[in-house]
Amino acid sequence: MNRMLKKWNRISLVKQIMIGLIIGIILALTIPETAGFVVIFGSLFVGALKAIAPVLVLFLVMSAIAQHKKGQQTNMKSVILLYLLGTFLASLIAVIGSFLFPVKITLVNGAEGLAAPGGVIEVLQTLLLNVVDNPFKALYNANFISILAWAILFGLALKNANDTTKTMIANFAEAISQIVRWVIKFAPLGIMGLVFESISTNGLGSLLGYGMLLGVLIGCMLFVAFVVNPLIVFGMIRQNPYPLVFKCIKESGITAFFTRSSASNIPVNMRLCENLGLNRDQYSVSIPLGATINMAGAAVTITVLTLAAVHTLEIQVDLPTAVILSILAAVSACGASGVAGGSLLLIPLACNLFGIPADIAMQVVGVGFIIGVLQDSFETALNSSTDVLFTAATEFKEWRKEGKMWNEGAGESS
Repeated sequence: MNRMLKKWNRISLVKQIMIGLIIGIILALTIPETAGFVVIFGSLFVGALKAIAPVLVLFLVMSAIAQHKKGQQTNMKSVILLYLLGTFLASLIAVIGSFLFPVKITLVNGAEGLAAPGGVIEVLQTLLLNVVDNPFKALYNANFISILAWAILFGLALKNANDTTKTMIANFAEAISQIVRWVIKFAPLGIMGLVFESISTNGLGSLLGYGMLLGVLIGCMLFVAFVVNPLIVFGMIRQNPYPLVFKCIKESGITAFFTRSSASNIPVNMRLCENLGLNRDQYSVSIPLGATINMAGAAVTITVLTLAAVHTLEIQVDLPTAVILSILAAVSACGASGVAGGSLLLIPLACNLFGIPADIAMQVVGVGFIIGVLQDSFETALNSSTDVLFTAATEFKEWRKEGKMWNEGAGESS
């Protein structure tokens, strides 16, 4: 048994996850009656990530801010600009894709009882109110925008604290990071449970009627992930971006695809940033921030489903209106974390731009719920993996100025 464990531990985590994924698929197709036994692994894994992520963000950000010395360089402005640029370009790609491959959908109910926000102002207002949420309530509800804000404030307040206090906070941050490493060790079992549950309970039969819509939606997300994002990264680091892109997708995107939660994937992204040799002071802030405002996948979802409704109703759209839609979808997506229901409930905002009545817009939301199994998975994978990608790109740009290059094999500069 010890020999088997030693051999298993010598395999990289990504390969372990792929093994778990394959086993989950095989079990779901051959013995689906074992659901209760296998699914528990996925539930435990996601539950552990969700439980530790808020505490991890609070202490890491607080420690990083408190111990930040004046004169130390950070690239947060560049990271935020990349987040906003990536989200806008994703929406623009979705507009282009929707016009190249116009899709008409059969409108359905399925969103009854849900209330969409009344406008972008309401979305942003909700987001701002979440910032000043009670810190203990924010930790309990995993309100990351509030946790991030309070962590920054606590960190600033502790900048003049004595070294003993700062060391204690740093020790807490390191202890929580170690717990995260232990949790991530169980990722292969967790992914096995998650993929088993997805295949055995949801299936893909109900999605066949919306194949064209899913094709445009997923196609746009893949284009952003493998064309747009690499171009942005190349503009920053001036070297082949694909090794970094593939690493982020393998080690962050795959996990996010099955957990379907950017918040749950924060610990995974933190660990990946550490493996890449990035500055902890930066990624401890940029990763949780990205989980709240870096929403390229959400922007694609809002845009594609809105334009599907437009094509279904045969509404004519001119170029200026399409550009306005891109901006509206990008702004709305950035506020998606402050709205219950995420990106789907922001679709009526975009539909309102074309005068589509609320009752029809909510039927489009119903379609979104039907395809949500794949839509949400791809959306989260794109959002979460891009958090690490853009964080790394800004730091690698500084490495390039110093004459260093990122080495994929070493996982850091050379």
